[in-house]
Amino acid sequence: MISRLRVGGVRMCCLRLPSPAEAPPPFLIFCTTRLLTTSCSIKSKRQKVIVISGPTGAGKSRLALELAKRLNGEIISADSVQVYKGLDIGSAKPSLEDREEVPHHLVDILHPSEDYSVGKFYEDARQKTEEILLRGRVPIVTGGTGLYLRWFIYGKPDVPQASPEITLEVHSELAEFQRDGHWDAAVQLVVKAGDPGVESLAANDWYRLRRRLEILKSTGTSPSAFKVPYNSFKEKLESNGADLSDIHSSNSDPQKKDSNDLDYDFACFFLSTQRLDLYRSIDFRCEDMLLDDGILSESKWLLDLGLMPNSNSASRAIGYRQAMDFLLRAREEQGWSSSREFYRFLSEFQKASRNFAKRQLTWFRNEPIYNWINASRPMEDVLRFICDAYQDQSGNLKVPQSLCMDKDTTHPKEVRLLKAYRTQNRLFVSPEDCSSILDWVKRTQGEHTNAHSQVFEFSRPSHS
Repeated sequence: MISRLRVGGVRMCCLRLPSPAEAPPPFLIFCTTRLLTTSCSIKSKRQKVIVISGPTGAGKSRLALELAKRLNGEIISADSVQVYKGLDIGSAKPSLEDREEVPHHLVDILHPSEDYSVGKFYEDARQKTEEILLRGRVPIVTGGTGLYLRWFIYGKPDVPQASPEITLEVHSELAEFQRDGHWDAAVQLVVKAGDPGVESLAANDWYRLRRRLEILKSTGTSPSAFKVPYNSFKEKLESNGADLSDIHSSNSDPQKKDSNDLDYDFACFFLSTQRLDLYRSIDFRCEDMLLDDGILSESKWLLDLGLMPNSNSASRAIGYRQAMDFLLRAREEQGWSSSREFYRFLSEFQKASRNFAKRQLTWFRNEPIYNWINASRPMEDVLRFICDAYQDQSGNLKVPQSLCMDKDTTHPKEVRLLKAYRTQNRLFVSPEDCSSILDWVKRTQGEHTNAHSQVFEFSRPSHS
């Protein structure tokens, strides 16, 4: 009565219903069902999930797409900006053609006026992972939002959800502060309530400020008091004698032993390149995002929705925040701007993007589960290695030396070159190069008034 079939390379158990003549006693059916349920549950928890991350501009989206084609995979985006409809250029969102060729999840799921949290990502991504596995396909999680991936891999803190009454109370308590822009005063209110940790929040991150006050009011305890699964994993790793600073991949014995406690058999890869090459790539990418009014048109749309720079998750995103500031300055001058103002905006955009990449490198350098891969190596070689890693059952597969990316960025020569780094634009060099953009700014921002706002009405921005 028990038959087996293979789905997506995973052996599955199923019941063949017996005919009435051969039906077993009810007790045997009950025991068999319990045995099968337990067995399948254990197997499903250790199914393989691929995670691909890397700093902005490293090429992780393209790698994930090609990998999904080879492994019959589906992609789950771990990008905090790609969740928003209409924010296509600034988030380097996969094209519609790519999404038709390979299913992508957690892309275009929210309006920019809505907030998205790491806890919500954890729930959504874990659900999508299970659905993909049930279809017999391979989940490939890709993105550069470090906290999203950390919670996805290790689990989320066991923090209780606030009651509707407490949520309403917190919103009412902080509403006036947010309306008047009194961020520092609101932070001090929560500090006095018992959570000094809010002082480390990014300015105007009202969503997280409200959430931390909700936890404080619900439990009487600061959120920092709750156990974090990632910290427990690190502590266990260190107690087993592993030096995290010496772990360059997930191949170390202590790492493999402790990763068996995770819900899935994670194969994690971090795609990067030399910092100088990465910075040049980022600078050029920022320029490309300005072509055909790309990110400026999307940022104009955010302003027309009634959003202000840094007021919520979408308007806080790198690129959009700087572009919105640039357009607001132009609106104050009835649409007039100068090449100097434009290059100031472009420089801020590029610098913020490079700094974000630097923070990503620092964050993932402390994540022992990732194998670091050199993004400058041939794509075919990288794809072949990851496919082999996915198929490998021994757990001893190591990144070949030809593909290895050194985590260490303290080499004296590289440090000197980084200190001397200066942006050298490819597209925008002279004042004349930005004339078409300034014409667009004058045409679209010159007579802007609040009466033109389409608050919270969704229509995709026009790139024209």
